[in-house]
Amino acid sequence: MNAEAAQSVKFKVDRDVLADAVTWTTKSIPQRPAVPVLTGLLITANADGSVDLAVFDYEVSARARIAADVEVEGTILVSGRLLADIARALPPQPVVFELDGTKVSVTCGSSRFALMTMPVEEYPALPEVPETTGVISASDFQSAVGQVNIATSKDETLPILTAMRVEIEGDRVTLLATDRYRLA
Repeated sequence: MNAEAAQSVKFKVDRDVLADAVTWTTKSIPQRPAVPVLTGLLITANADGSVDLAVFDYEVSARARIAADVEVEGTILVSGRLLADIARALPPQPVVFELDGTKVSVTCGSSRFALMTMPVEEYPALPEVPETTGVISASDFQSAVGQVNIATSKDETLPILTAMRVEIEGDRVTLLATDRYRLA
């Protein structure tokens, strides 16, 4: 990112769209991050009229793209949890984000907030999203995860056992989990 883009960012977005996207994305922010910058929400205003919201903690990343009226494109990093709290409390009017030096001004109707920015250059590079290999209905996936999740370990000392293995072969998806005593 060039230095000029970091000096000016301005866009307007619908409050409900913003609140939903920020709330969903920030659920992935770690409670005790390895470095403080991982508590940030990376916001990128694009020239095509979209705004990308992203979080990443070296293990899990979450991204959302929303439509916005982008006046000046650029990237900013702000406290994710603080922005989520603010977004939920805003009145149902358009929200304007504008970078002003080291602060981001968030304006919605008569409400005004100033958020300190975090250094974007210290934020880790987001992982590439792989190509889509198939589609499964949400209800079928939820049902399969629910059946297998009972066998995942709750013991954080062996993180590999807290995970669920996903195998994809052709049009077949297989989920597997074990806690050393149960297998699903």
